[in-house]
Amino acid sequence: MTHSVLLVALAVLVVIAFWVGKSRALSLAGGSSRNLHSLPGYYGLLTALWCAIPALIVMAVWLLGQDAILTHLVTTSMPSTLLPVEGGSHDLLLNEIRNVVAGNVPAELARPEVVAAATEYSRLRGIADLSLTGLVLVVALFGLLIVRARVTPTLRARNAVERIVELLLLACSTIAVFVTLGIVLSVVYESLRFFHAVPVHEFLLGLDWSPQTAMRADQVGSSGAFGAVPLFLGTLMISGIAMLVAVPVGLFSAIYLAEYADRRLRSIIKPVLEVLAGIPTVVYGFFAALTVGPLLRGLGESVGLEVSSESALSAGLVMGIMIIPFISSLADDMISAVPQSLRDGAYALGATHSETIRQVVLLAALPGIVGGVLLAISRAIGETMIVVMAAGLSAKMTANPLEAVTTVTVQIVTLLTGDQEFDSPKTLAAFALGLVLFVVTLVLNVIALKVVRKYREQYE
Repeated sequence: MTHSVLLVALAVLVVIAFWVGKSRALSLAGGSSRNLHSLPGYYGLLTALWCAIPALIVMAVWLLGQDAILTHLVTTSMPSTLLPVEGGSHDLLLNEIRNVVAGNVPAELARPEVVAAATEYSRLRGIADLSLTGLVLVVALFGLLIVRARVTPTLRARNAVERIVELLLLACSTIAVFVTLGIVLSVVYESLRFFHAVPVHEFLLGLDWSPQTAMRADQVGSSGAFGAVPLFLGTLMISGIAMLVAVPVGLFSAIYLAEYADRRLRSIIKPVLEVLAGIPTVVYGFFAALTVGPLLRGLGESVGLEVSSESALSAGLVMGIMIIPFISSLADDMISAVPQSLRDGAYALGATHSETIRQVVLLAALPGIVGGVLLAISRAIGETMIVVMAAGLSAKMTANPLEAVTTVTVQIVTLLTGDQEFDSPKTLAAFALGLVLFVVTLVLNVIALKVVRKYREQYE
């Protein structure tokens, strides 16, 4: 039985468990739910949960360890002369066996020893799947029967169900925390490996970025240059240009939609603005590379300026257009959520409509607006495709937005593209850049929390 079929069988058994638990409770109560501590559905839910959760736990644990155990059994049964000593060759042998099992490689093209190992692997996996099916169904039936035997009219089924649901929610929250922690620790670990080869000050303060390393020590450029300041400047320049476009346009759009536009006009303009958020970034990249870039170059030549075909200005302008919906939508929601009583109080004191918006509404909505702006900044910092197509890959120390530059995210993609080995500073530099982005995002979130807390105390 395949795993999907097993899950379907378990789902059917869970439905049966719900019906059994509910029917058992009603029968013990003489058909009247008034004689029960909880509603009949809670008894059915309790039975279903005890049928499903232990079985799913057993299935998850089994599947996590099954492949390792089967691989160990197969490799130990193979001739010692076929088993390689090196870890990489061992992995290649296992991949060859799995390809034969999956049918990706015809058996007649593989070595006889590999075919025999694949046959043994298939046999053991069949036994394991059959054992898993039996064990899961037995555990599910055992849970069903245990809860059915404990069902009484005085059983606090609702309390038990709510407790189980609370534990499930806690488990999901814990998983999310540990996943986040694992991501952070993995990035930090690889970054520390990079900083063992390249000093931190050289990475953070270096002015030359050329991560290309040679295969041999006697080749030119074998050590590489990992000064990330050009990348930081390029990221700040493009993000700054994007925010100069997105913040005013997005905020003014939100003010108009929330305070001035009538309902009919708002129902047309707001969806049109939000459509911008659904356009793929590669489309924005094509627009920047084929339209905005040549347009800026032509305008620059007409006034005697030298504008590169790939420039920070081109990427920043298009990125700003892309980010407008993030700011506009959030700011509109925050402005609309300001209580009408604040506006009425300002009008009663003689304030005009524009004065009320500037001095009351925007200040009351400032925490949400700041959150939207910081979200937009994070979006701008993390954008890659537009920068690749419109700004280029040149890591230059320049403050001229008319020249080609690159960003941190673009270099991360470049460093990890293709077959790479994770033992060289060139590849590990991507994790160091990722760690910098993580720290910057963390700082932005801390600033946002401080701003929200400051103004929330005044207006709530």
